[in-house]
Amino acid sequence: MCTLEQRSNLFILTLTGNNQHRLSPTLIAAILSALRQVKSVATSGSVLITNSKGKFFSNGLDLPWALAAGCRVKALSRLSQMVESLVSFPIPTISVVQGHAAAAGFVLALSHDYMLMREDRGVLYMSEIDLGGCLPDYFTVLFRAKIGSGLARRDVVLGGRKVRGREAVEMGIVDGVWGGEERLGEAAVELAERLGARKWDGEVYQKMREGLYPELCVVLGAVTGRIQAKL
Repeated sequence: MCTLEQRSNLFILTLTGNNQHRLSPTLIAAILSALRQVKSVATSGSVLITNSKGKFFSNGLDLPWALAAGCRVKALSRLSQMVESLVSFPIPTISVVQGHAAAAGFVLALSHDYMLMREDRGVLYMSEIDLGGCLPDYFTVLFRAKIGSGLARRDVVLGGRKVRGREAVEMGIVDGVWGGEERLGEAAVELAERLGARKWDGEVYQKMREGLYPELCVVLGAVTGRIQAKL
């Protein structure tokens, strides 16, 4: 499902296997467990990198689970917990999209502070408009918080545009693109080392991020509270 590796102050969370890394209860639980583990031992200078193996970063929710009778509320609850954990994480976070990231997989990548992408492979795609499904409120607020251009948000959310690496840079969605898995991984480590060298205080970093995205934090807290009340 996923592995966690520590290299000095860098923590590397990898979605493993050559599958689509769909966000099932098992995978979400594994990611949340890894985030708790990192949080418990992180110090000033720690940085989290999230990447994947295979063709996909993540192809979204495990649909049979999410669409099963009585499971939609649980799926949204677990997913919102994962996004909330990343938005309130006390160290810098980097997502490394070296394959396709669709729907909830796109949201997972976008929930990090920095987003790097492979230029020669991979697509960002919000499929809900094509599948006839509405977005949860916190998805919409996350896109408003992280993508500055209204035209880019329109094309992604309302147009179902499949965005490749260079386009994602031009649309202000990702921080940069690199050719090949090896170079992309090196770029992520280089960025993480630069960030880690600043040795920011984790509590201060968390509070400043939450101040940067106040609406997102409020909506995530409200969503989690409403869903837990229904469980």
